[in-house]
Amino acid sequence: MAGGLLDATPAVRAAESRGETVDQVLDRNLVELLQELRVAFTGVQILFAFLLGLAFTQRFTEVDGVGLAAYTTALMTAALATLVLIAPVSFHRLVFRRRQKAALVAVADRLLMVGLALLIPAISSSVLLILDIALGRWQAIVGSSLTVVVAVLTWYVLPLVVRRTGHGVIPHRHHGAREDA
Repeated sequence: MAGGLLDATPAVRAAESRGETVDQVLDRNLVELLQELRVAFTGVQILFAFLLGLAFTQRFTEVDGVGLAAYTTALMTAALATLVLIAPVSFHRLVFRRRQKAALVAVADRLLMVGLALLIPAISSSVLLILDIALGRWQAIVGSSLTVVVAVLTWYVLPLVVRRTGHGVIPHRHHGAREDA
């Protein structure tokens, strides 16, 4: 599919510009994605475990409608983030040894982005729930809003601004010399 999600053209271009084979680029990209998935998945795993246990505590019965909505949002988005962040493992198993690593890298990249997006409401809803119980409603709203703003700014706005402006771009080198990132 030229130009589509599973297009291998970006890997070919990266290989040519870095003096690597396409397989080397895909292997490196996959290793980088796995490292990023490990970081994201560890966080969502801890959050999801906390949320699963929370409903069985005595104080959970004191949660009002807003708290229950925050809990439900946090639990469901953490569950969905967990599923989406695990999906590349299943994808890899099903395309293993079929020379479809370019598709695996492209799909895993998109799944990681979706998983990170799902973490924002999971984290901010958890903060809303906990701060509502610990400090009060308005403090919870401020704390939850702050987590959303920081996540959106650091996870999306800052990288997209840098990407758009081209800051930090290293010019292509000649004769296949390697360059990082």
